[in-house]
Amino acid sequence: MLFLSLLKPYSQPVRTNQIPRQVPDQVWYMSPMVSTLMAGILPFGACFIELFFIFSAIWDNQYYYLFGFLFLVFLIVVISCCEIAIVMTYFQLCAEDYHWWWRSFIASGGCALYVFFYSIFYYVTELDITEFVPTILYFGYSFLISFTIWIITGTIGFFSSYFFVSKIYAAVKID
Repeated sequence: MLFLSLLKPYSQPVRTNQIPRQVPDQVWYMSPMVSTLMAGILPFGACFIELFFIFSAIWDNQYYYLFGFLFLVFLIVVISCCEIAIVMTYFQLCAEDYHWWWRSFIASGGCALYVFFYSIFYYVTELDITEFVPTILYFGYSFLISFTIWIITGTIGFFSSYFFVSKIYAAVKID
């Protein structure tokens, strides 16, 4: 990514003002935590059935053989992350909040919160781990998996929001 930026410098699609505008007060459902929880439901809904089989393969020593279906679920999660990030960015821009960069990353990564909550649910309902060290190991790996999912889905959401914002502001003619 660094090398691509050296080839072509970044340019804004429209002229920007040097003095930033004050962001008006936002409604309660546009707060970062609420929007992250709302945005994470759809991608998690697309993959939560597959999570049971993946967790069973990892922690219950069962075979996982549905890799084609897993790839299809991954594509559905990617598409839903793109759509959710664009919708949340659009709502944010309609509310005159132009700080969309990190919010698009965090909101589309909200699926990872639900994955971690599902790993807690799976621990309580399916696993028979009673000792301390295996419990720490399970939650450590679950946190690493959730963090990786957050990075992946957040990056997908950011790039889709970036493409969306570039396209809509490139169409605006202010001159």
